[in-house]
Amino acid sequence: MVSVVSFCDSKGKPILSRRYRDDVSLSAIDKFATLLAELEEESSVVPPCLSHNGTYFLFIQHEDLYVVALSTSLATNAAQVFTFLHKLVEALGDYLKTVEEESVRDNFVIIYELLDEMMDYGIPQITETKMLKQYITQKSFKLVKAVKKKKALARPPGALTNSVSWRAEGISYKKNEAFLDIIESINMVMTQKGQVLRSEIIGQVKVRSRLSGMPDLKLGINDRGIFTRDSDSGEEQVAKPPGSRKSNVELEDLKFHQCVRLSKFENEKIITFIPPDGEFELMSYRLSTPVKPLIWCDVNVQVHSKSRIEIHCRVKAQIKKKSIANNVEILIPVPDDADTPSFKYSHGVMKWVPEKSSILWKIRSFYGGKEYSMAAQMGLPSIAATEKPTFRRPVQVKFQIPYFTTSGIQVRYLKINEPKLQYKSYPWVRYITQNGDDYTIRLN
Repeated sequence: MVSVVSFCDSKGKPILSRRYRDDVSLSAIDKFATLLAELEEESSVVPPCLSHNGTYFLFIQHEDLYVVALSTSLATNAAQVFTFLHKLVEALGDYLKTVEEESVRDNFVIIYELLDEMMDYGIPQITETKMLKQYITQKSFKLVKAVKKKKALARPPGALTNSVSWRAEGISYKKNEAFLDIIESINMVMTQKGQVLRSEIIGQVKVRSRLSGMPDLKLGINDRGIFTRDSDSGEEQVAKPPGSRKSNVELEDLKFHQCVRLSKFENEKIITFIPPDGEFELMSYRLSTPVKPLIWCDVNVQVHSKSRIEIHCRVKAQIKKKSIANNVEILIPVPDDADTPSFKYSHGVMKWVPEKSSILWKIRSFYGGKEYSMAAQMGLPSIAATEKPTFRRPVQVKFQIPYFTTSGIQVRYLKINEPKLQYKSYPWVRYITQNGDDYTIRLN
């Protein structure tokens, strides 16, 4: 359990604190700045948990702030504490837009209200911003005056006293729909010759719920790590994405939204949940399985006389012919002093980006199996004719492939049941594969 939650500046000095238990004094946070300074002098890596005289400081860093939780118990669930701190910052972001030292000082009233509602006696309670905003109605930098009439006072919604604290009662839509987005981001590092050095798939299942009442959803996925049964259970079927693998896949690092019934999942390997209203991330996963490059580039640099270079690039979409990669962008680095570019290319649009010392090649629609090429000639006034320039930055590739999943994950069925209203519902599933933050090709 947490005894105190504090916000500290970039040097570790406290800005505001909220104490939940009496086993830690408010002055205990003053020691955090000293401990932080001592560790920074000894090592460049500071662990996320410090201790002093039986008090433990668990903290995260956000912008120019440290958000610190103090505890005296060795039985404290550290993972739960760090999750709460991140949820706290996320909720503050929805209220304050920008969470930094100045905004914390200017909005201490809102922050104290959130700390009071999100945690009780050191135990996390409510972390859904949609529920908090129903009765914490103050806006950042402006304080809402209290209304004298008792009937007009904001009261906690009834959902907070129920087991479903993330969804309010009485939600109604004329057309009941549920949208699922299966988004997979590919991180890959390749050599200039096409050898894959590292690859991984980061997946997200995002839901946009527009359903009335208190619907109960059951989601079926073709993952043998989750399901032992196939889609012959008679549930409502959803078409599989084109180009997906037929074999089952094993998902790693599964993380679920709090609405998922974990006991049901652990015992029966079934994902069932009552969704929050609107958009949310139902689950995320990771796969470290080897993946071949979806968009492959062969970049060749040639040095010529009179201090000029030529860059040749050949790009190929290594996906099925029925698939299309949209908004493909290839950012090719060039030496910082390169100038006077001239281009020749077979498809797309070429652009010289001097502020990034790069050439940008854009291809709006790239059909599977197609191959395109380009050539760029640039002057290099500061190097000798025989000197080959070095490239410290890799080639960066961006793309988006709809109706396609690299892992082969498929939604087998999505069943929506509202026991009271018994309405007809329409589930929609969309698959997207895109580049991750690190889809690069090394040139040296």
